[in-house]
Amino acid sequence: MTIETFKSGGRLETVAAYSRAKRIGPFVYVAGTTAVEPSGKLHAPGDSYAQSIYIFKRIEEALNAVGAEMRHVVRTRSFVVNMARDSGGFVRAHGEVFKGIDPVTAGVEAGLTQEGMVIEIEVDAVIHGPNGELDLS
Repeated sequence: MTIETFKSGGRLETVAAYSRAKRIGPFVYVAGTTAVEPSGKLHAPGDSYAQSIYIFKRIEEALNAVGAEMRHVVRTRSFVVNMARDSGGFVRAHGEVFKGIDPVTAGVEAGLTQEGMVIEIEVDAVIHGPNGELDLS
């Protein structure tokens, strides 16, 4: 069975001993991902739509690194600082990115670690063929 991990170079990945993405067979899990740029700067402070789009691009890179694609995503979870204020941007971005894929989703109101950081997203994926067939080798 295939086991792969992907580390994106985030400063906490080594300290906290976690991977950005982990694949076991056809199952892929992407860690909670925020809009912190490689420079350490927060992307689009306070803008849930721009942060969501940025995060989905980072998630797509992580999926690709372990052999998966966005079309394989079956579940998304968002952690939003202020659901009333910030969930609309996430919903709009999610609708654009996952149109026709339609994963299940959930949103949770949560505190995040940096001022201006308004959303964190994680995904689960199952690598499958066009008709849902799985390779469990």
